Amino acid sequence: MEETISLKSVEHHPRPSPEQQADLTESMADGDLSSMDTMILNVKGYVKDYMSRYDASHDYKHILRVLALAQLILSEESKIDHRVLYDPTIVTLAALLHDVGDAKYIESGVHLTTAEKVLLQCGATQDLALAVQTIVENVSYSTETKHPEKIHAALQRHPELAIVQDADRLDAIGAIGIGRAFTYACVKRGEGGLDGTIKHFTEKLENVEKMMKTDTGRKMATARTKRLRVFRGWWEEEAAIAIVD
Repeated sequence: MEETISLKSVEHHPRPSPEQQADLTESMADGDLSSMDTMILNVKGYVKDYMSRYDASHDYKHILRVLALAQLILSEESKIDHRVLYDPTIVTLAALLHDVGDAKYIESGVHLTTAEKVLLQCGATQDLALAVQTIVENVSYSTETKHPEKIHAALQRHPELAIVQDADRLDAIGAIGIGRAFTYACVKRGEGGLDGTIKHFTEKLENVEKMMKTDTGRKMATARTKRLRVFRGWWEEEAAIAIVD
């Protein structure tokens, strides 16, 4: 049985209090704040260009949806549990960069780009770049199923991982997830045909709900998983008409 990791089960390292964070923000010069905004805009521009090489299942619109979901989850979770303090900048950058260097799309002989390298080139500090890189390396569903202890350790250091993970997984299920699954299958799983994509529902997509980390993500996943099951039921009903030799 797969080990399910909940954010509540993770003991986090101490983080600055809201008062300390406010003091830090106030102490920053306007130029520093502007530099951060500029860096994020530069990262967005890079990611938009980078994702243009991918198919529609993993394009820039996917990135924007994950970013919006991450920001929504961040907002809700910050209201629910004040004990866990999230860094909004890390959430934003990790959501934007979570598919940079995705092994599924790396062609043989092509130099691997990492989120850390992109951020350093855009002016991020080493600590910020490493934090985002750690999250990007641990977002994957397969990484968690194979190495749950690795995810647990990453969550201890960076609770923002829970938010970005949940956001990415939410975009893999529901109505949009269905469209993405068939699109990806056409590009990467051609040999399985349409039935292979439906099999992917039961093998992975319908199990995503159990692996959500945040209360907000879990509630949203429940609704989207129902849509998957309803669609699969319709598919099986219509496919049953055909007699396969």
